[in-house]
Amino acid sequence: MKIDLLGKKWLDIVFEGRNKSYGAYDLRKHNSNTNLKALGIGAVVFALAVATPKIAEFISSVTATTDEGLHERITAVKLPPKEEQPKEDLKPPPPPKPREDVVKFVKPVVARKEDVTEEPPKVEDLKDKNLGKEDIKGDKDAPLTVEPPGNGPPQNDVVEDNTIYNSAGIEVQPGFPGGMPKWYSFLKNNFTPPDEPGLKGRVVVSFVVEKDGSLTDIKVLKDIGYGSGKEAERVLRKGPKWTPAEQNGRKVRCAFIQTFSIENPDE
Repeated sequence: MKIDLLGKKWLDIVFEGRNKSYGAYDLRKHNSNTNLKALGIGAVVFALAVATPKIAEFISSVTATTDEGLHERITAVKLPPKEEQPKEDLKPPPPPKPREDVVKFVKPVVARKEDVTEEPPKVEDLKDKNLGKEDIKGDKDAPLTVEPPGNGPPQNDVVEDNTIYNSAGIEVQPGFPGGMPKWYSFLKNNFTPPDEPGLKGRVVVSFVVEKDGSLTDIKVLKDIGYGSGKEAERVLRKGPKWTPAEQNGRKVRCAFIQTFSIENPDE
């Protein structure tokens, strides 16, 4: 008897009289189907492995083509600079309108006839006229003129700046004629310390440089006695006028502090 190993009849011969519900019989019975499935899955996996580089190359080429086309379509355009109109071509402002007639507006009030002191204007009198607080006669034939700048009414509401500024934050600091070296030389030649052996210390004096350069509001902030503070005040009052400080292009008052150092030798 010839047995076909590719068929399934030999399984019945081998497992005759045995427990066919055992897993070995079932595995051998479906072995051909399992092999076909495994072969198909392997073929698909192999095909994907071979085709993946080609697919990636194709996607890269399509993306590059799209980017190049987009780059060609989107280009930066530099606009020419805006031409400014020459100042000489600027039109002058329109001249002021001629003075028009103004009719005083009288608020209507219910009153007795004998109490009326001022008659309201008639409707025909208000035609082509403005309403105001009083009657003004206009002049439509007046010449139209434009006043040059600077000829307006004087500004009387300008408040004088009397603020005392600090010399550390001022735009233009006050200065002694000839510079600060001249100032120190002036103090050295004119300040006479008290004749007191062993006297040592500093005298601190504050003052204000006014808008005209004069020194005012002289105060001794620190005194070591024996008339040293009075001597410092005397020297400051004796000095010439300073160059005033400036803020925002205007002369202003500015505070200043000066220190006098005293060191007398012991006897």
